[in-house]
Amino acid sequence: MPDNPVDNAAKQNENSPDTPKKSSFFLTSLPFFIVAHAAHHLLTALPQPMLPYMQQEFKLNYSKSAGIISAFSISGGLSQLPAGWLADRMGPTILITMGIVGVAIGGLFVGLSTNYIMVLLALVFMGLMSGGYHPASTPLIAMSVPPHQRGRAVGLHLIGGNSSFFLAPIIAGIVAGIWGWRGAYLTLAIPTAVLGTLFFFFLNARYGKAHVEAMKRKQTEERPPQDGYKRRLWAFLIMMVLGVGAGTSIRSFLSLYMVDVLGTTNEQAAMAMAWVFSPGLVGGVLGGYISDKIGSAKVIITTDILGGLLLFLLIAVPSYGWGFKMVLLLVGAAQAIRFPVAEVFIMGQSPASHRSTIYGIYYSTMQYTGAIFAPVIGHFIDLYGFHTMFTFSAYAVTAVAVITAFFIYDAKD
Repeated sequence: MPDNPVDNAAKQNENSPDTPKKSSFFLTSLPFFIVAHAAHHLLTALPQPMLPYMQQEFKLNYSKSAGIISAFSISGGLSQLPAGWLADRMGPTILITMGIVGVAIGGLFVGLSTNYIMVLLALVFMGLMSGGYHPASTPLIAMSVPPHQRGRAVGLHLIGGNSSFFLAPIIAGIVAGIWGWRGAYLTLAIPTAVLGTLFFFFLNARYGKAHVEAMKRKQTEERPPQDGYKRRLWAFLIMMVLGVGAGTSIRSFLSLYMVDVLGTTNEQAAMAMAWVFSPGLVGGVLGGYISDKIGSAKVIITTDILGGLLLFLLIAVPSYGWGFKMVLLLVGAAQAIRFPVAEVFIMGQSPASHRSTIYGIYYSTMQYTGAIFAPVIGHFIDLYGFHTMFTFSAYAVTAVAVITAFFIYDAKD
């Protein structure tokens, strides 16, 4: 009996590189991306927990201390914009490799720095190299699974990055206690470089030119985003710029707050930052799962409002202990749940042909604006103290979350 041409076409479509099997990505590529994400963030997780060491060695006030955070964040945020644009045109391999191996080289430069200016320059280089990873990897992951699994796939991918934000402060705190903050950077730069190099060979074999072209063909077949997507994207970016930016700036000063106000040691403050990022080990998966069930907009609105309210609770705890650690845990949980959901939201509200570019704008605004706020908040902390600025930021984050919620609540993934 002759073959049915319809069946043959279905089989060819099923086996094509742009039609992934239901669970193939979860069983093959996704674990590699999780490890790559962890490698990418091993060093980018260090500026905040290592800040008290640098402040004391270089005798910095809060404004100059914020410069250390901003040097990496501003350069990293700026680099996301061209990286997203290039990823839409060049494919993911080069951008992702630069985002891991380049960060490792920047970490070596930081570890070899002997003064404040050298540290700033090394962190700027690290930030510039870091910008390619997220705009290139996130669309690749999301396009490799069916739409109803995107939240879970992105959430699982975030386990890698969040595990680094959890483990890196602990490892760095231990190493810094023995060899200083430079030793922490040098120690973690080695596995980052090794893993980044290995991942390059995986990407080159798995996501070559033919696969990228197949993905582009698949993108052209997608429906356009639902009506009103521009309004929702603008409101969402404002939420990230003003709300999340202010909240991120406050987190930049948490280690200094613990040392200078709550009276912890440098090592305690560095390792305490792990409490903020430990929920990421499960929060990203939970957020992605909930998003797949009820929609990304509801999760984003809830976690953003909760994030603002938790800042009030943070300054209400009078001492460093289990109460303060639990608040840090809740702050991290809200953040961890929101991250994969935000990426799914963008996926549903952006044209396929410009998706990496829009991801680049998103990552840039989230990182770049927080970096701009940090020196400003540091200056006002010098003038008015931690409590006043933390309270102001709590009001700002909550108000922005409530207002922008009215513009994105009707989004459909």
